[in-house]
Amino acid sequence: MRSQVHNCPPGGLWGMAPDQLKQLPSYDPDVAKNRAQARQIMEKLGYGPNNPLKIKVSASDISFYRDPAVILIDQLKQVDVEAELESIDGTRYYPKIMRQEYTVGLNLQTSGPDPDPILDLFYGCGSSLNWDHYCNKEVDALITAQSMEGDVARRKQILWQIERKLAEDDTRPIIFYAGRGTCTGRNVKGTIVNTNSIFEAARREDVWLDR
Repeated sequence: MRSQVHNCPPGGLWGMAPDQLKQLPSYDPDVAKNRAQARQIMEKLGYGPNNPLKIKVSASDISFYRDPAVILIDQLKQVDVEAELESIDGTRYYPKIMRQEYTVGLNLQTSGPDPDPILDLFYGCGSSLNWDHYCNKEVDALITAQSMEGDVARRKQILWQIERKLAEDDTRPIIFYAGRGTCTGRNVKGTIVNTNSIFEAARREDVWLDR
């Protein structure tokens, strides 16, 4: 599964319902059907099992970049893409990404409880973190509109428009979500553990040890 704007329910507060999500390009839960369609596209382009498309998948030489890249390479084999891992030293990785010196680049993307800053950072025209230089004035206008909308129901409708457009444009597709756990000792009091963000509750003014 991938989701461009936000995590899906129940963890995400802004996600599409499954019946809407599956209507987006490549979100159909029928994996075999999706792969068959992808192979048809590749065949029209002149590729196939005997003539796979050969590319490199670039990733930083750190395990939590490199390991997902290996999984991606395995998935690409299913649709006649023969990929080779290009493991790049961390000091060189981001400069290469910023210069767009890659064919397929695997990178981490953070999220938060509200989609507003993520949309602007990763999909807004001219953003410093919009590494693939995606720019769609219609999407920019929708990003501004959702940011100004105070009604939750109306804002969700705008966010879902953005979701559909990003899926149609195949913009920075999310390959998977990484799960993580937070451990605390029984003597640690006052800490807050969030379910849908790594940014909230990062400060520790109210945390104390009961000893």
